[in-house]
Amino acid sequence: MEALRQIVRIPRDHELKIRVPNNIPENETVEVILIIKEKPKNFKQRINDLKYASKDNIFLEDMQDILRDFEPVDSEGW
Repeated sequence: MEALRQIVRIPRDHELKIRVPNNIPENETVEVILIIKEKPKNFKQRINDLKYASKDNIFLEDMQDILRDFEPVDSEGW
């Protein structure tokens, strides 16, 4: 399997043209997947997300797991 990545902007007509390398045979079956990235949040929204995360039990448990994972490295010192 070969994976190719192209990042493009959606044009006004909402039609995309995909460039396929010459080494891909004609009539080859391929799968095309569109991954639409979320627009960056504004600063105020990011701050609100961080405030929420500080009270989110799953997030806090994940942070504790990460701290435990790095305890041996932290105790080595420099």
